[in-house]
Amino acid sequence: MVKICLECQSEPEERGPGSALRELLTDGETASTDTCSGARLTDFCAVWDAGVFLVSAAGKGAPSGVTERRLNEAETLNSVREAQFQRLEAARPRGLGRGARGPVLRMAGQPPPWAYIAVLLCVLSLGGAIEIPMDPSIQNELSQPPTITKQSVKDHIVDPRDNILIECEAKGNPAPSFHWTRNSKFFNIAKDPRVSMRRRSGTLVIDFRSGGRPEEYEGEYQCFARNKFGTALSNRIRLQVSKSPLWPKENLDPVVVQEGAPLTLQCNPPPGLPSPVIFWMSSSMEPITQDKRVSQGHNGDLYFSNVMLQDMQTDYSCNARFHFTHTIQQKNPFTLKVLTNHPYNDSSLRNHPDMYSARGVAERTPSFMYPQGTASSQMVLRGMDLLLECIASGVPTPDIAWYKKGGDLPSDKAKFENFNKALRITNVSEEDSGEYFCLASNKMGSIRHTISVRVKAAPYWLDEPKNLILAPGEDGRLVCRANGNPKPTVQWMVNGEPLQSAPPNPNREVAGDTIIFRDTQISSRAVYQCNTSNEHGYLLANAFVSVLDVPPRMLSPRNQLIRVILYNRTRLDCPFFGSPIPTLRWFKNGQGSNLDGGNYHVYENGSLEIKMIRKEDQGIYTCVATNILGKAENQVRLEVKDPTRIYRMPEDQVAKRGTTVQLECRVKHDPSLKLAVSWLKDDEPLYISNRMKKEEDSLTIFGVAERDQGSYTCVASTELDQDLAKAYLTVLGRPDRPRDLELTDLAERSVRLTWIPGDDNNSPITDYVVQFEEDQFQPGVWHDHSKFPGSVNSAVLRLSPYVNYQFRVIAINEVGSSHPSLPSERYRTSGAPPESNPSDVKGEGTRKNNMEITWTPMNATSAFGPNLRYIVKWRRRETRETWNNVTVWGSRYVVGQTPVYVPYEIRVQAENDFGKGPEPDTVIGYSGEDYPRAAPTDVKIRVLNSTAISLQWNRVYSDTVQGQLREYRAYYWRESSLLKNLWVSQKRQQAGFPGDRLRGVVSRLFPYSNYKLEMVVVNGRGDGPRSETKEFTTPEGVPSAPRRFRVRQPNLETINLEWDHPEHPNGILIGYTLKYVAFNGTKVGKQIVENFSPNQTKFTVQRADPVSRYRFSLSARTQVGSGEAVTEESPAPPNEATPTAAPPTSPPTTVGAPGTVSSTDATATAAATEATTVPTVPPVAPTTTATTEATATTASTATTTTTESPATTSRTEIQESAPDEQSIWNVTVLPNSKWANISWKHNFGPGTDFVVEYTDSNHTKKTVPVKAQAQPVQLTDLYPGMTYTLRVYSRDHEGISSAVITFMTSAAYTNNQADIATQGWFIGLMCAIALLVLILLIVCFIKRSRGGKYPVREKKDVPLGPEDPKEEDGSFDYSDEDNKPLQGSQTSLDGTIKQQESDDSLVDYGEGGEGQFNEDGSFIGQYTVKKDKEETEGNESSEATSPVNAIYSLA
Repeated sequence: MVKICLECQSEPEERGPGSALRELLTDGETASTDTCSGARLTDFCAVWDAGVFLVSAAGKGAPSGVTERRLNEAETLNSVREAQFQRLEAARPRGLGRGARGPVLRMAGQPPPWAYIAVLLCVLSLGGAIEIPMDPSIQNELSQPPTITKQSVKDHIVDPRDNILIECEAKGNPAPSFHWTRNSKFFNIAKDPRVSMRRRSGTLVIDFRSGGRPEEYEGEYQCFARNKFGTALSNRIRLQVSKSPLWPKENLDPVVVQEGAPLTLQCNPPPGLPSPVIFWMSSSMEPITQDKRVSQGHNGDLYFSNVMLQDMQTDYSCNARFHFTHTIQQKNPFTLKVLTNHPYNDSSLRNHPDMYSARGVAERTPSFMYPQGTASSQMVLRGMDLLLECIASGVPTPDIAWYKKGGDLPSDKAKFENFNKALRITNVSEEDSGEYFCLASNKMGSIRHTISVRVKAAPYWLDEPKNLILAPGEDGRLVCRANGNPKPTVQWMVNGEPLQSAPPNPNREVAGDTIIFRDTQISSRAVYQCNTSNEHGYLLANAFVSVLDVPPRMLSPRNQLIRVILYNRTRLDCPFFGSPIPTLRWFKNGQGSNLDGGNYHVYENGSLEIKMIRKEDQGIYTCVATNILGKAENQVRLEVKDPTRIYRMPEDQVAKRGTTVQLECRVKHDPSLKLAVSWLKDDEPLYISNRMKKEEDSLTIFGVAERDQGSYTCVASTELDQDLAKAYLTVLGRPDRPRDLELTDLAERSVRLTWIPGDDNNSPITDYVVQFEEDQFQPGVWHDHSKFPGSVNSAVLRLSPYVNYQFRVIAINEVGSSHPSLPSERYRTSGAPPESNPSDVKGEGTRKNNMEITWTPMNATSAFGPNLRYIVKWRRRETRETWNNVTVWGSRYVVGQTPVYVPYEIRVQAENDFGKGPEPDTVIGYSGEDYPRAAPTDVKIRVLNSTAISLQWNRVYSDTVQGQLREYRAYYWRESSLLKNLWVSQKRQQAGFPGDRLRGVVSRLFPYSNYKLEMVVVNGRGDGPRSETKEFTTPEGVPSAPRRFRVRQPNLETINLEWDHPEHPNGILIGYTLKYVAFNGTKVGKQIVENFSPNQTKFTVQRADPVSRYRFSLSARTQVGSGEAVTEESPAPPNEATPTAAPPTSPPTTVGAPGTVSSTDATATAAATEATTVPTVPPVAPTTTATTEATATTASTATTTTTESPATTSRTEIQESAPDEQSIWNVTVLPNSKWANISWKHNFGPGTDFVVEYTDSNHTKKTVPVKAQAQPVQLTDLYPGMTYTLRVYSRDHEGISSAVITFMTSAAYTNNQADIATQGWFIGLMCAIALLVLILLIVCFIKRSRGGKYPVREKKDVPLGPEDPKEEDGSFDYSDEDNKPLQGSQTSLDGTIKQQESDDSLVDYGEGGEGQFNEDGSFIGQYTVKKDKEETEGNESSEATSPVNAIYSLA
């Protein structure tokens, strides 16, 4: 009897197994929905009995997973038979035509095909098994039959040198016990001392350390794992011991073979377990080289398709490597003797196509060496590798090709081996069966061998039985379905015994490969084995049936917090377990009805899905699981968070290469969640390099490059959600180079150039620049030829005669220029006479009796022919002399024996082998100059102020100049200062007055000094004779600012001021003026003025209140007036924020700086030469003085006042009026000892670049390029006291230059200070200190002689007060806090004050001094503190072992 069951749901629109069967029953038409009209599931049971198919119906009243006891089919069959027939008749379609009859219900013999489908659907309709959670606590508590977890392989080959290990591991609750069978008989382990079983395991260990033969234990083993709920079985494990037999001894005769004949060297290895690996080598262990002529077959034999003479150069030995023993056995080698008609072996013919004919070997058609004949067959198992092999002989060596009859070779699985002699198909399946043939061919013919392949299959699983866990009263099934070729048989066992011999179980029913369980009970627990086998193998599977009754349990942690994002779909999980399977219900906030429907959906596994979260969904959710044994509940707290949103997204941008790009990404998120913003480039994580800056709301890319182009994604994420925004960055790069240049339309004076444009890199090409290079005048130098729009890629180029052209093209877009293209081929034009003459013709004298004629030579495109030369003509101007001429090949010619400074007419004409150029223009040049013969006379000096004088002189006659008058120049030097003992530099300085002038002003003089002055006339050759020396004295001026003005605040009541004398007194100091005012924020008090004597350099201010600060302004005075002032402020209180100070290296801005210099045109401006402002300049050494020389070559008419820091640097400036044409004027130099600041004026357009050129006294010339608007320019690495010449010119127009400026860096300055050692107050102070020290020493010696002790204040016991001197290691520092040098101390050349030090110091006698004296009764032996004595004396004071301690004791 076959029973068929079907379940269908009430929703007619859903198609399932029930609808499929209804269509089958009604011959394709849908059955009436009456059969599924109920809300409950309906059982349709069809019983096949004696060829009659009947249908019965029974309702499912029990909940899902627990079914009512089904009615006995045999008892109810007769009572419902008629009703079922009527129902089937009603379901049959009406009006069927002939040949389309409905299904026949009464049948004889086998059931109809759809009956098998119905059986399958009935099986699928049975209740599902319970899944045991992986929770260890549940796993350990539940009872479980045994399960095999680990076992040895079926064919278990072991190494005879090791102990035998047969694995068998199992789990179960309670833990299973183990026993074994050997060759289907019980294996008594206890009787064999060599055999043991591992603890808590079934693994067998056979130990041979005490002797025994492993071969005695070969056989078939099977493991049984048993507990009270059943028995599980392992596979039948076939144990075999590995064998590696020795090769039989044999004597092999030499193998004699004719050259060109085939040969097979047989290996015949000894049978091993497993089979050995075969390889061929010589007796000297050199591998045999294999190719398509000589190769090893799969059976291990070595095949020669044809033997050649070179094959007997070695012997051949077959080697077998055994896996388990890791040994290699070698067969006796074969010796090969080749018979040949040509005994000489020419290695050059090896592998040559004509090798055989050259050696006299007859060519043969192919024949198969393996396999024999024209056809063979081969069987392979499914899933294994199929290896087909064809080895053929022939001369020449045949090629092998493979084919499959009726189809192609499987390309994904087929591969060729052994030089195409073998075909391997991996993982063979049934579709790989068929006929394969190999084709061996050479030029003599071909031969084919057919191999018929049959694919068989050992059993393989279609549906492996799984463990079945049921609740009491539930139904279940075990399915064991396998396939194979031939079809495997299925055998069921229970607890290791055949199912037929097992005790009967009314709840169990076997239907072929399926066991059906109904209304299972606790007693139904057992382990079932399914064994499916055919002639090629077997499969054994264990599956247990376990019946559990467990009250509901919650598996998740209690009171979980779930945070979700607003408007999202979310699922609240409530994992539970119980048997029978509990029902689950959800409640919110402990109130209301079960949550299901609407916005909620409950899944079968108990999860609650909320389709769209709202704010009101926040709260506590309770899940309750219930079965017949009890209930359990858990709570989940749900919090709703605002979503993360990018409200300002990055936008697509287009940027030029090298610019800066910023991508915005501003995010709004829930404040209780931590936000992380990251970036992706092209959907990969972006590496933030040093060119990028990632901020909270943006990404900045500096210096954009082509590799930065791509899509950028901003990822704003929290632990709950994320938002993405993407933008694309397009980088405009320079275009790629043009390519494939081609010259066409070749003409005498033109050619067409065509090119292929390169990629424009996102920026359209605007222009193409065509350049050319010629190989005669400037080979390798490229010149611009023409420019074309970016829309063209072909142009006609105009060419010059006699040029060997080569062209290249450069593409230009808004970003820049491409790399030049590869050069084109060369093209030479024919020659012609020149059409122009050289340019820039000049005539200038280099000596007093010559004239050098120079010109700019013509380039290759203007030469027009070979042997370009120049015809140079000259004659004296206005003399009507005949022209002198000479032919020159270079670019200069020197005319000798000329009068001094005479004008000449000059012409230069170009000529080549094709003729002369046009008539040249006439240029006026001059012969060389000589030194001037006369000096200015009647030089008059008028003192304008303390730093400037006015000069007036008579002009010299023009014939005495002997050249072009450049300037009148005054040389002056400082002879002495009117201050006593003040050293001055007598280095000469100069001031130039360009043009034919009669007066000028010399400035930047030192006040209160004696000067001498001489004047000369200057032309292009140099200086003329000097005038008579004039002397003058500058009057007293105002002093420079006091140096080192220091403001200190030792306490809240007083402020101490200290300063040094001015670096430049500029007269006799009569005192100092101090102005100070108190201020507090914006409130300013009344200004107080204090005057001091010239010797006073300190002052103490009593503070009026401890809150206000003070601003001090100090200046020095002479009879002329007060000099520039220096300003400082008192320190800020500790609780007041200190404002940011200016850089300490910049001196303060002062007003009324003396010593300013101006150069002016007339004495009318003399009254305006006093300085008005002083800018901040870089720091200089405090003891340096600057001397300056200035020259100029252009006329100056304006007056300009220059500024500087007080007496630290000199400034040279030539004042000129602004010209109408493009020019550079008013070059200003502000030098110091090692640097100089340069500035100038010009009327060039914006963006013009300049070059500063300067030369030192050693004629070393340097240049500094200056970008536009980069003034002032600082020249560094200058040498102190060295004279430099300087000019500024345009980078693009070198001919436009400023006047030449001469300046000198400053040298060291020695201040005139009195010797402190001669001061009376210093002598008295030293005497008092010496007397005090003597008294202290006497007191020390008296106390030591009496043995008395006196207390010493130690650093750790009595801290020093703020008024105490500094203390370090028990010694005193007798210098003042600022290390201020004593007045009268010497000043070093570098400006530092050396502190006078005594040869003897009290500090040397303090604690911690080491090695100052020897120990032989020396001074250190009397005054060194004994550390160990201090430690033993406890609280007693240490001895006064030094004068310092004596001072403490007296204190």
